[in-house]
Amino acid sequence: MSSESNRIPGDDHSSNSPTMTTAAPPPSKPAGPPARPSSRRLPSSVLTPPVPPPTPHLDDYRSIIGTAQIDALRFLAADLKGKTVKMVNSTAVGGGVAEMLNRLVPLLSELEVPTHWEVITGGNDFFEVTKAFHNALHGAQYELTKHAQEIFLMYNEQNLQRMQFAEEVVVIHDPQPAALVRTKEKTSAKWIWRCHIDLSSPNAALWEFLRPFIEEYDAAIFSSQSFARQLPIPQYLFYPCIDPLSEKNKELDDSFIQKVCDDFGIDRSRPIVTQVSRFDRLKDPVGVVEAYKLAKKYVDCQLVLAGGGATDDPEGAVVLQEVKEAAGNDPDIIVLDLPPWCALEINAIQRASTLVIQKSLREGFGLTVTEALWKGKPTIAGAVGGIPNQVIHKLTGVLVHSVEGCAFQIRYLLTHPEFARRIGTSGREHVKENFLITTNVKRWLLLFGILAGSKPAPIAA
Repeated sequence: MSSESNRIPGDDHSSNSPTMTTAAPPPSKPAGPPARPSSRRLPSSVLTPPVPPPTPHLDDYRSIIGTAQIDALRFLAADLKGKTVKMVNSTAVGGGVAEMLNRLVPLLSELEVPTHWEVITGGNDFFEVTKAFHNALHGAQYELTKHAQEIFLMYNEQNLQRMQFAEEVVVIHDPQPAALVRTKEKTSAKWIWRCHIDLSSPNAALWEFLRPFIEEYDAAIFSSQSFARQLPIPQYLFYPCIDPLSEKNKELDDSFIQKVCDDFGIDRSRPIVTQVSRFDRLKDPVGVVEAYKLAKKYVDCQLVLAGGGATDDPEGAVVLQEVKEAAGNDPDIIVLDLPPWCALEINAIQRASTLVIQKSLREGFGLTVTEALWKGKPTIAGAVGGIPNQVIHKLTGVLVHSVEGCAFQIRYLLTHPEFARRIGTSGREHVKENFLITTNVKRWLLLFGILAGSKPAPIAA
């Protein structure tokens, strides 16, 4: 790709581009159907959880990654046969961590590394505190109180009382259960802290409160180079991942995609701009609405905001209401508050989309970006957290820094379909090489081998 062909005039780095105000608006559309409410009633087909699909086996990935990679995973696992692992996090549904564990755990077990997954419990007061911790570790203003510390420690202690740690490796995901490490001395396990959030500029008081717990671990894992902290323990870089065979990412018949669009009132004859994410202020769904409104002055499009909540996020309902208020009665903004089992519907919406956005203000990694890239969709994403590891600007997607910049890129990509197609194709290849579940399994096996003292023969990454 030549530098000239790859150049985007009025790039987001100069987001107040005069181009945004000089082009003529599109011609008026003929009168269409009556305005619909911005938050759409869900069809009955998605109100009941479906029967879970069969879990893919390792050999099912052969057509995607090749026989050599499957053989490499079996080779790495051979020295770890029978070694037991426990994974612990704060929610079984909602969010990328739960989605990854749903695939990682059975694949490791199939490789004869028995892996168990447990979820901590807590009251609303605990999850309100840990949600505030989450935002503060992402850099939000926060005053750490004695009461918050006591709630955090109390529920961690309650979980310690009901959980057993007989495995040889324990992996604790994110801050909510981080204090479980206090029982480490009573076990013979190696303890790993897997942090999925952006720690590049955490609230100082909160980080100092958590740091003593983290320093007790045998290793820490982060999702981006910029998240690493000054710690006396080894640190590793693990990119999060998606499962290409999951309900959210597998290939779909066009007839099913059309049915989902019909059910949700999405018009496939017109451009569709979509953001899929939890209703969380750090995902900036209101900013996406503002960017759409700016772009809509010059290009015809619909906006779909599809998401839901997570059991450890009590703010979701408040943010959803803010999004509805921002959307108003615009008939071309479709807000979908989906249950956590709607992976197939999310897949269909992403595949129907012309563009996908993830305008995060802070982000650990952003697996919705990975999902969009895997589907070959031109992707606009906030230049934060681990997203730049996925979106290489103007090569695998485009990065933005503002509402105005996001609006410009919506407009540019909709009016330059060949460039949009090219970055979509490059994005899919980038995911195939770096961000699939099989690559993640390989990293875990290598780390388990390091912690166990085994030294497998080097293989190509």
